[in-house]
Amino acid sequence: MTTIYDVAKEAGVSPKTVSRVLNGDAPVRKETRDAIETAMQKLGYVPSNAARMMRSNKSGLIGLITGAISHGLEPIEPEGLPDLFIVQGIQQFMAESGKTLMIADTNNSSDRVPHLIRTFLQHRVEGLIYVADHHKKVELPAIPADCPIVLANCFDEEGHPCVLPDDRGGQKALVAALIRHGHRRISYLTLDNALVATGLRAQGYREALEDAGIAYADELVMMGYEEGKKDSQLLVRAVEKLLGLEEPPSVICCGNDEMALRLYGILRSRGVRVPEDISVAGYDNYRVIAETLFPPLTTIELPYFKLGQVAAEHLFKLISNEMEVPENPGLLKGPVCWRDSVISSNPALV
Repeated sequence: MTTIYDVAKEAGVSPKTVSRVLNGDAPVRKETRDAIETAMQKLGYVPSNAARMMRSNKSGLIGLITGAISHGLEPIEPEGLPDLFIVQGIQQFMAESGKTLMIADTNNSSDRVPHLIRTFLQHRVEGLIYVADHHKKVELPAIPADCPIVLANCFDEEGHPCVLPDDRGGQKALVAALIRHGHRRISYLTLDNALVATGLRAQGYREALEDAGIAYADELVMMGYEEGKKDSQLLVRAVEKLLGLEEPPSVICCGNDEMALRLYGILRSRGVRVPEDISVAGYDNYRVIAETLFPPLTTIELPYFKLGQVAAEHLFKLISNEMEVPENPGLLKGPVCWRDSVISSNPALV
């Protein structure tokens, strides 16, 4: 019968390294992992999961709860799939760490979450990750203390570790960049005011103006989308108000790139050129939109893939009982992606 010693000899590594790959209890370089897996296939070695679990009390399984699979299966609008990108980031990290990811979809129903958690616990998962489709507060059932959980793109009252997009810092960085390029009349068309992200981004918008000594003007800020309604009527009315101002804005910031896409059409239908007459900026860096619009859209990236990686890495540290693991992974902010939808009056930045 083939043993791990035979596999180690064939792969040119130590038996301990083979054990690390099998148990997933320590990081192993991809090249080494590939060599070990090739050796196991060549020798026909099949590890005993039951025996390994009895020895290490570890299943090597990670439970992931998301709505990414059922969400947006047949999207009728060109918008991003943040939860799917987060899941991809988690999957990549877990594959490299030797853990097996078990994914369960909520089918767009939060009522399924307690059942999914119980099912994962019955399969003796070493940890859980809960992924939300947007930055929001969630309510979860009680989680056993010996099963660590990390929340991605969401938070709860229990204070479970979470990794979140830095919405406040992101909007502040974008507006600050617009100011550096010479803009002073900066409008902001927000997503629904009930969203957590909207409040944080509005704060970042105001802070950037304040830092530059620019007075905040209520007339330049209004809601462009109402949650669950994207028929453009609210956006059209907002644009008409902005164009009717005695001093219209020189640039309009949108709550997301999909809103910016609609804004392009609304402005052009009224003979307003982008960016010659009014510049436009988005939020997300959803590249299917941002890079294919003409002119390409200035926006700020929401680092969803990285968010998934950080969430997975934090859970891995909790499982491995690493020393000095921070209470929370922190906030993630992506870069400003400067493109041709914004005119610059600052020669040094052109």
